[in-house]
Amino acid sequence: MKHHFFVAGTDTGVGKTFVSCALLEAANKAGLTSMALKPVAAGAEVFQGQLANEDAILLQQHMSMSLPYEQVNPVLLKAATSPHIAAREEGRNISVSRLEGICRGALMHRPEFALVEGAGGWRVPLNERELLSDLAQQLALPVILVVGLRLGCINHALLTVQAIHADGLRIAGWVANEMDAETMAYDQEYMASLCAGIRAPLLGRISYQANHDPSDCTADLNLDTLFGEATKDT
Repeated sequence: MKHHFFVAGTDTGVGKTFVSCALLEAANKAGLTSMALKPVAAGAEVFQGQLANEDAILLQQHMSMSLPYEQVNPVLLKAATSPHIAAREEGRNISVSRLEGICRGALMHRPEFALVEGAGGWRVPLNERELLSDLAQQLALPVILVVGLRLGCINHALLTVQAIHADGLRIAGWVANEMDAETMAYDQEYMASLCAGIRAPLLGRISYQANHDPSDCTADLNLDTLFGEATKDT
C-alpha cells in the first residue's frame, strides 16, 4: 500500500517544508519508507561546496530513503523569486511535462509514503503558459494543504481550496501551522472558520516553537486518516 501526496501551501512562507518534514518523521515512526521531492526550488545557497536549496536539503534529511540531491530537487534556480522569473533570468525553460516525468521516475523507487512539495502557493507560474498547479493535476495526487495561521489566512485558505477543487483534485487533509510565538487574536474563531470552510480532515495543528525540530512535532499530527488512504500505482 502506497501513500503519495502533493503538498501545497496557501502562500509562500507558510511552513510547507517544515510540515512536510514532520509528516516524513511521522511516516518513519509508523514504519513506512518515506521519500520527498521538491521538483522546483527557487533560492540557492552553498551547502557543502555545492549550490542547493535549503528546503530540499531538509526534505532529504528527514526522509528514510536515500536519494541524490539532484533527484530530490531536479530544478534548482538561483534567485529566490517566482520560478518563471528566476528561470527567465537564467535562460532556462521549465515545462510541466519534464517535471512530471522526473517525478514519476523518482516514484519508481516505490516508497510507501511520498510527498511532492510545491513552491509558494497554488497558482505559481512556471513559464508563460503553465503553472505549478498543472503539475499537481498531471500527477493526480491527493493534496495536503498547509495553512499558516496569520491574519488573512481564512481568505487564502478558502481561495486555495476552491482552486484545488476546480482543478479536479481532492484534499486529503490540511495542517494548521502556527507562524508566531504569540497567540493570534481571535485564534479560536479563525480555527472554527477554517474547519468549517475546508471540507477535509484536520491532520493537526503545529505549535510554534523557536528553533524546533520537525521530529518533535509528530505528536501534533493525527495521521490515522492519512495513512489509511492509498493511491493507485504511480
